[in-house]
Amino acid sequence: MINTVKSPLARILENKDLYLFCLPGIIITLVFHYLPIYGVQIAFRDYSVRRGIWGSEWIGLSHFIRFFDSPNAIQIIVNTLVLSIYSLAAGFPIPIILALLINSFRHKHYGKVIQLVTYAPNFISVVVMSGMILLFLSPRIGMVNKLIGLAGIDPINFMGLRTTWRHVYVWSGIWQSMGWSSVVYFAALSGVSPEFHEAAIVDGASKLQRILYIDLPSIMPIAVMLLILSFGSMLSIGFEKAYALQNDLNLNVSEIISTYVYKVGIIHNDMAYSTAIGLFNSAVNAVLLITVNTISRKLSDNALW
Repeated sequence: MINTVKSPLARILENKDLYLFCLPGIIITLVFHYLPIYGVQIAFRDYSVRRGIWGSEWIGLSHFIRFFDSPNAIQIIVNTLVLSIYSLAAGFPIPIILALLINSFRHKHYGKVIQLVTYAPNFISVVVMSGMILLFLSPRIGMVNKLIGLAGIDPINFMGLRTTWRHVYVWSGIWQSMGWSSVVYFAALSGVSPEFHEAAIVDGASKLQRILYIDLPSIMPIAVMLLILSFGSMLSIGFEKAYALQNDLNLNVSEIISTYVYKVGIIHNDMAYSTAIGLFNSAVNAVLLITVNTISRKLSDNALW
């Protein structure tokens, strides 16, 4: 019997054209994702640009201890968790609901118009979006406060109140991203065989029942995957928008890990300390990703690995 099992090198040579297509992506991943890991050791050194990484003194976990001993560490972590959990809980189901509703819309032409309208905000830059929010909610010239004033209510400083800042941040983000986030669910729904719906209609199923028992189960594997990935970036909430919407009045709720790292690392030039905080952030994200993936694999057949 002739052994037809080919070596890995032989298989690579046979498909060298396909591997060449992958080569640019591999190079970019190595350069921008793996080589920078070399610099993580800055978090464990008394880093000085003049002395370099290897010339700087190794001080172990001193920067991590310094962060957790600081009076605002707990507040920063709590702010980040609250904002992340709020964004995930409020924002994750909405693209799914939007995709299901538009997919079941009877007038397909109007459904495409709704898709276009919901996609459009995604192409507004974060800085422009933040400027729009500040302008619309301004207590002096903002359109929202002008409308409130017509009802005889005094102007409200939405961006200066602890009770409103998080709501403005989260729901403006949902409005901006829900259309684009629903694209992957539209793609999954397009793969559902029309025969399932035809059979359900013959059996007397209503539109709601077809959504619940045909459409929703078809997108659940993708939804679970995206949910796991969302937990993997739980503490990595965006820096730009939070920083752009910050002011002295809302700092007690708007100061999150990413904005704090920027201030201590770039503004105060404490690179080693900011690297330690960023490494802690990444470590927590990795633990959350592995934990949620393990739970999902045990409870269902859907998991990243």
